[in-house]
Amino acid sequence: MAFSRILAAFLGLCLAGVNTASAETRRLDIVGTGDGIDVLRAIAASFMQQGGSARVEVPPSIGSGGGIAAVGSGKAILGRVARRLTDAEAASGIVYKAIARLPSAFIVHPGCGVNAVTSDQLVAIYSGRVANWKELGGADLRIRVVRREDQDSTLTVLRASMPGWHDLEITEKSKTATTTQEAIETVRDVQGAIGFGPFSRPLEQGLTVLRVDGHYPTDADYPSSVVLALIYLNTLQDPDALAFLRFADARKAADVITSLGSLPVKP
Repeated sequence: MAFSRILAAFLGLCLAGVNTASAETRRLDIVGTGDGIDVLRAIAASFMQQGGSARVEVPPSIGSGGGIAAVGSGKAILGRVARRLTDAEAASGIVYKAIARLPSAFIVHPGCGVNAVTSDQLVAIYSGRVANWKELGGADLRIRVVRREDQDSTLTVLRASMPGWHDLEITEKSKTATTTQEAIETVRDVQGAIGFGPFSRPLEQGLTVLRVDGHYPTDADYPSSVVLALIYLNTLQDPDALAFLRFADARKAADVITSLGSLPVKP
């Protein structure tokens, strides 16, 4: 059975266990980054299946900065981020709680005919020096580069950890996606496209996840990853939010994180 069907069945079973009065149950949104959205939604579903009193929702991305602004202003109780807080953000009373380490994956449209590259080849692709997949042993297709904005957490991590990316000037012949979901869907829909984002098992459905220098994103020696964290104010007293934070540290949540190809971060 395809993984997407397994995940859908898992979420369905979890949600089926929620009390039938869930329509009247209080909603608790966790707002912010698009990185790790599949992971956090699966944790939320498991929390509700275990009897959590709130209906936890993980809405579409507003970015790490949007999540920080929402929590800091009191518009949201819980947020999600894929970068560390700045000193000023931490000084404002926002607490950072890491829950999962997500490998930074490179994905391509399956029609490209390539499933592995070297780090040098990635630099050549993103700089524009290699423009056709046939130059890498793939299909005779123009390479369509999908990038993220300079402040994106995955791009920041790639510049810090991926060989050759620190000073890489990404080709001007590229599309800038403003969310992780936009980047993924662009690669899924556009022949010849390549993009990057946090790894999760659903990426393996309808896309090709590249090996880099012989390593798959779930391998211990894979060179790059992003940390997904929850944020909240240090004055937090909301019982539903506190219950979810405790659950995020529990073994059940760690099992969900691992099942999706990420690594739990120990409290």
